[in-house]
Amino acid sequence: MPHRLAATTLACCLVAFAGSAQAQELELPDASPKARVDQRVGLTDFQLDYSSPGVKKRVIWGGLVPYGQLWRTGANAATKLTASRDFQFGGTKVKAGSYAIYTIPGKTSWTILLNTKWDTGGTGDYDKKNDVARITVKPVRLASPRERLTFLFTDTVEGSVSLDLEWERLRVRIPIKVDTKTQVLASIEQATDDAWVPHFASARWLLDSGGNLDRALGLVEKSIAIKRTWWNHWVKAQILGKKGRKAEAVAAAQQAQALGKGNQTYEQNFKGQVDKAIQGWR
Repeated sequence: MPHRLAATTLACCLVAFAGSAQAQELELPDASPKARVDQRVGLTDFQLDYSSPGVKKRVIWGGLVPYGQLWRTGANAATKLTASRDFQFGGTKVKAGSYAIYTIPGKTSWTILLNTKWDTGGTGDYDKKNDVARITVKPVRLASPRERLTFLFTDTVEGSVSLDLEWERLRVRIPIKVDTKTQVLASIEQATDDAWVPHFASARWLLDSGGNLDRALGLVEKSIAIKRTWWNHWVKAQILGKKGRKAEAVAAAQQAQALGKGNQTYEQNFKGQVDKAIQGWR
């Protein structure tokens, strides 16, 4: 009986141990850990994802990383650069999006390639036809060695930034530019062009929810003063119609008709409502 009890206890312990081992995954440090660096330049967000190998007493340039051969510029997978807006990569205009950074290291100059196929494990899937930019830069010697491959965004100003690759005793600097001035002007234009919307939306809410019509009328008049649209004239017409000011409602609705002509949303969804309302107010 004692032997049977001991065997049962041992079996339970082994099951518990096995369950615990399955629940806990073994975690070890990566030889080339993942790294990420982010930088906002003006209105543009840049993000670089890469894996960071170490020197580990190895000959890097011309050894582990041969000269004259395509390199994924890191370990494990191609290094990925993501930009939230259009930018210039070494003087070449590039659309917003994600790209792989490939390089061809040389003793006195490097070729830097920006490629649209970013989700690759290395150089095996590289295709030259997917390149969107190709630039040549000169490496410089670092005063102090850097054990792990590191990317840095440096010299950031409103319209430009440098993307630096540093490893062992070498730095490669990639110039990046963004047209922040044009982006800001476009943002200002968009914001001011849409400034009529809050007053219009507030007036429409008061109209639809049975709120204060005088307040709604004042708001929609402010909206129209900023920018005349078929939307705010149609809301004005409905407010006036609800207040019993039918002649003025017809005039406002006719303005909506004129401004809505050719607008797909108006023509498909509102034209019939406006026409019917005008007939009812006359």
